Amino acid sequence: MEAVTEGTWESLPVPLSPGVVRALQELRFPHMTPVQSATIPLFMTNKDVAAEAVTGSGKTLAFVIPIIEILLRREEKLKKMQVGAIVITPTRELAVQINEVISHFTKYFPQFRQCLLIGGKNPVEDIERFKERGGNILVATPGRLEDMFRRKSDGLDLASSVKSLDVLVLDEADRLLDMGFEASLNAILDFLPKQRRTGLFSATQTQEVENLVRAGLRNPVRISVKEKGMAASNAQKTPTRLENYYMICKPDEKFNQLVHFLRQHKPEKHLVFFSTCACVEYYGKALESLIKNVKVMCIHGKMKHKRNRIFTEFRKLASGILVCTDVMARGIDIPEVNWVLQYDPPSNASAFVHRCGRTARIGHLGSALVFLFPMEEAYVSFLAINQKCPMQEMKPQRTVADVLPKLKTLSLGDRAMYEKGMKAFVSHVQAYAKHECNLIFRIKDLDFASLARGFALLKMPRMPELKGKSFSDFTPTEIDTDSIAFKDKNREKQRQRFLEQQRKARQEQPGGRPPFIRNKAWSKQKAKKEKKKKVTAKRKREEGSDVEDEDMEELLNDTRLLKRLKKGKISEDDFEKQLLCQRKKVCTERVESSESEG
Repeated sequence: MEAVTEGTWESLPVPLSPGVVRALQELRFPHMTPVQSATIPLFMTNKDVAAEAVTGSGKTLAFVIPIIEILLRREEKLKKMQVGAIVITPTRELAVQINEVISHFTKYFPQFRQCLLIGGKNPVEDIERFKERGGNILVATPGRLEDMFRRKSDGLDLASSVKSLDVLVLDEADRLLDMGFEASLNAILDFLPKQRRTGLFSATQTQEVENLVRAGLRNPVRISVKEKGMAASNAQKTPTRLENYYMICKPDEKFNQLVHFLRQHKPEKHLVFFSTCACVEYYGKALESLIKNVKVMCIHGKMKHKRNRIFTEFRKLASGILVCTDVMARGIDIPEVNWVLQYDPPSNASAFVHRCGRTARIGHLGSALVFLFPMEEAYVSFLAINQKCPMQEMKPQRTVADVLPKLKTLSLGDRAMYEKGMKAFVSHVQAYAKHECNLIFRIKDLDFASLARGFALLKMPRMPELKGKSFSDFTPTEIDTDSIAFKDKNREKQRQRFLEQQRKARQEQPGGRPPFIRNKAWSKQKAKKEKKKKVTAKRKREEGSDVEDEDMEELLNDTRLLKRLKKGKISEDDFEKQLLCQRKKVCTERVESSESEG
């Protein structure tokens, strides 16, 4: 089914409740968008739906309104602990946003209680809040919802609460599966009643989504809403009101061009996307120092408690800069974003479209700009063919201020900044090595010297990907980087204590040298890690284990040591020493794993 026309709320076959109408008036939505006019009548009349529509087309209201209306029309009214509707979404930010939209409607219907279940909060607090207040409408991320179903020992029986479920919605269904939530979704679906209405909403219908449609929906109506005037086979995937640009510049010129652009557009609101969490941390701090009188905020997936506060605060700003990773790329609705700037192209082409979709939403104008290296120019044609996303070139500005020396000064003045720069460079190279479109983004074509100058590095980091390469075009600083201190005095004291411990450890080693550990390049580690993850995931599914793979491996190693001790093969002193070595090794591996995932 394809819908391309808008409609009025009065034209719906089933009239909306007065409270819903008042909420729509308050939200200033006088007309339905095409996806709403196609989906709402079906969803309200006992149909399962699988809806595909371009980002920013109004999918949230397409399922929020039917949820409210369906629950209002129940013959038996919901009790406090009975769950009538569940909305599952991939990220906390999107869950917070959907919960906020629902609250605009439920304030006119105080009989409905809603509950937000997301990561980054104490699960025990979620349980107590649900037991105290109840929750007829749940908005949740998959991991936390699955966890809540399994926490029967804490006095919560969510499985009993969902027996009254009427509606299940999977928002950004393609992203849910792309982020590896398939096992959690299957576990959640096993707890839910079969007789329910289900809606899948996404910007793209992948094969995984198609499989989920077949497994979880009963005779679904498929809705594919395209832009007006576009044939289904040639449909543009970005909003028609979006102006899409690209800029070709060298690695050591890119940051200067970004700073110049942001300085020229100070009164506006921007999202700046980077490839890794470490790049967000580094360049976010840099932009804070270099762009005056503008609010600069950072958000990425490794933040735990600050993410919700930062997201909420930025949404309220009239102008400002949000430096972020792809955690902000899907479904997030930030009012009046003028520009989406992609400093690093995303790891896959569909993410490019979703990033752009943070602007030009629901009929508004917006612009997007991606920065590309000269060797990456073929990406423009690739996006035009692969994602139906045409772009026009924006030439680099010839006279821009060189801010890289100032960035170097920041690193020289604070070790925290120096370390952020080194981590950002390493994470960027690792992310580049695993780009989906590796025919265009080839790590062997990367100019590491120019890239390091663009990061304003004081020296080249030691990493396997750079081994055996010479960098005559890069001049390291003459200052001993070990002498750079933390501005934070407590951190500097801790560093000095650590250095002293290292000096003592070297003296105790034969020859005064620490043991040499050879690291492998990320690209060589990848296959082994992926195989290990798959085997562990399969074992956990089969056994129903909730023990993490690292913890299981540590437990097995401890058991082996204990057996050797009991058989008299090692002494108690050797047992203690080897146990301590294993603990140190596990801690080191977890730190390295955490950094590589950035």
